[in-house]
Amino acid sequence: MRKEHDSLGIQSVPQTAYYGIHTVRARGNFPAVSSVNDRELIKNFLRVKLACARANQKAGRWDDERVPLAIIKACQDLLAHFEEYEDEFAIPAIQGGAGTSTNMNVNEVVANRAIELLGGQKGDYQLVNPNDDVNKSQSTNDTYPTAGHLTMIQLTDRLSLTLKKVIATLKQLAEKYQTTLKMGRTQLEDAIPTTFGRSFHAYASLLERDLKRLKAARDQLLTVPLGGTAIGTSLTATHEYLKNVIAELQNATLLPVKGCEDLIDGVQNTDEYVQLSGAYKSLAVDLSKMCNDLRLLGSGPQNGLGELNLPQRQAGSSIMPGKVNPVIPEFVTQTAYQVIGHDATITMAAEAGQLELNAFEPVMFFDLFDDARLLNGALQTLNENCLMGITVNVERCRQMVESSAEAATALSPLLGYETVSHLVKKALKEQRPIRELVGDRLTTAELNQALAPTAFFVK
Repeated sequence: MRKEHDSLGIQSVPQTAYYGIHTVRARGNFPAVSSVNDRELIKNFLRVKLACARANQKAGRWDDERVPLAIIKACQDLLAHFEEYEDEFAIPAIQGGAGTSTNMNVNEVVANRAIELLGGQKGDYQLVNPNDDVNKSQSTNDTYPTAGHLTMIQLTDRLSLTLKKVIATLKQLAEKYQTTLKMGRTQLEDAIPTTFGRSFHAYASLLERDLKRLKAARDQLLTVPLGGTAIGTSLTATHEYLKNVIAELQNATLLPVKGCEDLIDGVQNTDEYVQLSGAYKSLAVDLSKMCNDLRLLGSGPQNGLGELNLPQRQAGSSIMPGKVNPVIPEFVTQTAYQVIGHDATITMAAEAGQLELNAFEPVMFFDLFDDARLLNGALQTLNENCLMGITVNVERCRQMVESSAEAATALSPLLGYETVSHLVKKALKEQRPIRELVGDRLTTAELNQALAPTAFFVK
């Protein structure tokens, strides 16, 4: 063990550890009831530290030029061989201190790797100091949200790509079944006929709006508060550093990030997380609605609607032989409920940020990262294990349309609402097709034209 000290006293740290005293205290203070910090968050934090070191180097902030070079090399090394060092960053994601433990954990690991590169022993902070050198011109309050923004952008980009695949599959189904009639339903009661092509296309249109919402929320995150330091006043930074740090972050991330016009606003307010959470929630709600539709349309197979044939993925019962459940839509809906619940947490955490800083960013990040991954996984399995294998029970749909009294709605312009209403009631009471009840009110040609599939749509 080695001894390290901070303003609270002395603490033992494993001699081989790249982390230091702040990490040890964080692990003791915050029970590991949640997952550890997201690995992508840490990688992006290293990119932030890399950019800051380069900006400070250009600003001439070190007398010994070896120090920034060692920090830069340490960041590059940790990124290139992240799996070898991943355990060094293992502290609970949900933590007090507005992310200070995460920032200091990264500072300590970078510092000790830089010390090694300079030929020193871990813990010899006279060579490279986690606070004075790695954290130079920075605060948790501008670096932590910046790393969070970068991570949310990455995860949302992946989610958007998967969502595009789902939309493409729905459009393929729409094309395949564009003329396949089915009964439409409102309030779960028979309405008028439509086609499965139109139904699938409507789902695609719905998800395309979700895609636009994701992009709008994602683009907001390109504005980062880096350079604001503690409360947005840029205390401890220099003009030269501030002039270069965003450009260096662009180089490190290959993203068109930009700095906040109002850094005080950027450091303390988290409305962009609420906006992103709202986009995730909207997608979750829409996916759940669609999946519940699929479950209803595929219900049966003998005594349900039975209009869709959902792919059979696994045995559905421990007691009923041959039973198969719609497990993929069920999984997606449960995922949606989790995301919707997270939105409440994010909303309350954003509202509770007092004065110049929101202390509750860790739980917001934890839930937002989880949302993106949950939704991405749900979309992948929905596409690959359900949508791509769906078929329409065409004959079942034809029979239901032909036997439906509500198809008579198309006769209203010819016979009037009251007459058709009487015919519908009679059809339902006598369980007879509407065609048999029209009688001599219309010619056969007029009836066929009124009830033809094309008659139910206005182009």
